[in-house]
Amino acid sequence: MKKWTALILLLVPALILASGGHAEEGRYLAQTGRENDFIPRVVNFVIFASLLYYLAANPIKNFFKERKEGIASQLQEIEEKLQSAKHEEREAQIRLEESHKKADQIIADAKKEAKLLAEKISQANENELFLMEKQLEEKMTLEERKSAREVIDEVLSQNISNDDIMINESKVVDIISKKVA
Repeated sequence: MKKWTALILLLVPALILASGGHAEEGRYLAQTGRENDFIPRVVNFVIFASLLYYLAANPIKNFFKERKEGIASQLQEIEEKLQSAKHEEREAQIRLEESHKKADQIIADAKKEAKLLAEKISQANENELFLMEKQLEEKMTLEERKSAREVIDEVLSQNISNDDIMINESKVVDIISKKVA
């Protein structure tokens, strides 16, 4: 916007001076007696350009200098942000790779642990099954003895009475001594 303003300020006076008509030229020549006014116009333009340069040169230089420094600082900030983003990306990539390694390690550990637990449960089940079979065998043996005793008691109580058994004292002493020995 400022460039356009400066350009307009330079071009408008030139256009105004260039648009003079031929009628005025005749009056000018009549009043001044000059046929050619090129040199005074050049002198006026040089004075105008010098004043314009004197008044506007430093502010324009400062403006462009500040703009240049501002753009340079913005580029520097952008470069720093870009480097920071790249660094963060690298760190994130490293963390991602570490996470993948940890996940693989956790999966491997979980598989090993599951295998160990399965073996432990299987072993416990086999031991429990063995104990149950052993208890069943003992219970069956006990029940067989019990039923044999019941049958023997029943047979003895029904078929044999005290009168049928003849035991003398010597036989009783033998039986008791065998039991004690």
